[in-house]
Amino acid sequence: MSNMDIANPSEEHLMLREMVREWTQENVEPQAHEHDRDEKFNLELLRSMGELGLLGISAPEEYGGAGLDAVACTIVHEELSASDPGFALAYLAHSMLFVNNLAYNGTEEQKARILPKVCSGEWIGAMAMSEPDAGTDVLGLGTSAVQQDDGTWLLNGRKMWITNGCIDEEGTPADVVWVYAKTGEDERGRVQLSTFLVEAGMPGYSVGQKIYDKTGMRASNTAELVFDDCIVPEANLVGDVGQSLLHMMGNLELERLTLAAMALGIGRRALDEMNRYATDRVAFNAPIREFGQIQRYIGESWAKYRAMRAYIYDTANNLTIGTSGQRLDSDGVKLFATTAAKEIADAAMQVMGGYGYVGEYHVERLWRDAKLLEIGGGTLESHQKNITRDLFKDGEAINR
Repeated sequence: MSNMDIANPSEEHLMLREMVREWTQENVEPQAHEHDRDEKFNLELLRSMGELGLLGISAPEEYGGAGLDAVACTIVHEELSASDPGFALAYLAHSMLFVNNLAYNGTEEQKARILPKVCSGEWIGAMAMSEPDAGTDVLGLGTSAVQQDDGTWLLNGRKMWITNGCIDEEGTPADVVWVYAKTGEDERGRVQLSTFLVEAGMPGYSVGQKIYDKTGMRASNTAELVFDDCIVPEANLVGDVGQSLLHMMGNLELERLTLAAMALGIGRRALDEMNRYATDRVAFNAPIREFGQIQRYIGESWAKYRAMRAYIYDTANNLTIGTSGQRLDSDGVKLFATTAAKEIADAAMQVMGGYGYVGEYHVERLWRDAKLLEIGGGTLESHQKNITRDLFKDGEAINR
């Protein structure tokens, strides 16, 4: 009987991992250091992933997607992040935040028209939720949309920290953006959020600024997007008015799982780098791996890495894309794995000393990139709140 591998539950999953790992080694690894240093996004490399069928990994095959599951999504994000988390973040914003959202929440017309373009890489997508004054507090968004007499929507507001918001150094906006905006209040006086597809070329849609000088994830472009009396056709409203929270729920769970998978890739690479260095580096006539202090860093990092891997893939195997109700663990994996990745990268820097602190050896880049994962896609504090709230509603989850 063969051993069960939770991270590669089928032959197809294993083949996908081998394909992505090989492609990453050949295409992503050689450019990672340079694009981080220069704060440049490798647009052509992301577009080229369309040929591999990875840009629409979870989208239905009839629209040009690969129709794969949450485990497959997790594998791709882990493998990319073991080389270049900044590039992986751009991939996540496109494939998970835009493509998957559209595949599971868009109308037939929207899917038929847009999905083939984003699955092939012809168009690059983004998702715009955060604002200069609103992040975790979704109901505090200021961006608003008002329907005009001719049926079009007039969109006004600014969105901040948008990955893929601009796609080059000239400030070219993303080809298509999934935008959340206020459209009034419901009959009970609660804020009503609606979802719009804004496309490049629509009047009033532009890039406010590309954000430079980020601590990490510098190989992905982050931008402010401006909607100034932006005219959005009626056909670009996603679903019904006031349905944004429904769209968010299921997609957030997959987003948090794949962000945790990015943390796993970071942890694995940092552990690999420190383990090899500990053999090669000699001090006091012995490899440094023979010293107790170094053994503690390596031993604890291994345990954290394996715990992350088991929890992440257990969650991935049990998460059904397009549905909600798996928040307890999608929040749990991101809460645990993102901090664990940062700690493993930190341990690697400590083991490698001065070499760990310079760009050539990668771990300082992984360390910087890891920090964002504790903030983006839900802060650690929001996960703590959600888990505590969900365990109040379902305390039996602990004993199942």
